[in-house]
Amino acid sequence: MPSSLRTGRVIGLSAFTLVMVGALAGLGFWQLARKTEKVALIAALEERLAAAPVPLPPPAQWPRLSPEHDEFRRVTLTARRLDMPDAAPDARVFASGSALRSDVSGLGAFVFAPVRLMSDEIVVVDRGFLPDGQRAAREFAADDNAPLSLIGYLRFPEAPGVFTPRPDLVKRLWFARDPLGMATNLGWGKVAPFYIDLESPAPPTGWPKPAALEVHLRDQHLQYAITWFGLAVVVAAAFAFWLRSQRRSPA
Repeated sequence: MPSSLRTGRVIGLSAFTLVMVGALAGLGFWQLARKTEKVALIAALEERLAAAPVPLPPPAQWPRLSPEHDEFRRVTLTARRLDMPDAAPDARVFASGSALRSDVSGLGAFVFAPVRLMSDEIVVVDRGFLPDGQRAAREFAADDNAPLSLIGYLRFPEAPGVFTPRPDLVKRLWFARDPLGMATNLGWGKVAPFYIDLESPAPPTGWPKPAALEVHLRDQHLQYAITWFGLAVVVAAAFAFWLRSQRRSPA
């Protein structure tokens, strides 16, 4: 083989190997960074979920609330069930399990409903999980006309993904937690920019079932990082083996 052609092959494969090793190593370092973020997220969530509930911030503070600083904070609020015509009752969010509730399994839905605060603002509440075949109680408590003392978690709307199905408005079924879209389509009026994931109380019938949330986030980023670093080593070793064979072969 002409030396010029061999040199060209060595240079080309060297450049390709450098790019591949750099990309694989970069993915490994990215996974290590994600691990640091995940550990911090888990610690923050565990702290917020275990904290004593505090009163829901007043409406003047709502624009300053953010998922980074306020998601999953336990709050208390007093509200009344929003009077709605029978033709536009609760909304449902399809579910086949939950990353935050170990008691949720099988097909069903989370039931969303609006409540009116004593200051007249409307907040959407995720009342809890309703398995397929169960009937949701319309009332929150035994006396649905009395003010409701609720405990729950501050949550923020989900952004639908590329493959998230569109809501089925006839069945009032959503596939993402979108209380603002529910309010617009079901005539609930202007609602808060967040919703409340209800912890208690449960309705007299037990369904839909609210519950305390738990952290069940998986932290496998170290394993992923080791995999990417291992692939980088394999590519580099394969190139070194090939380069050595080229030097030993006759010109």
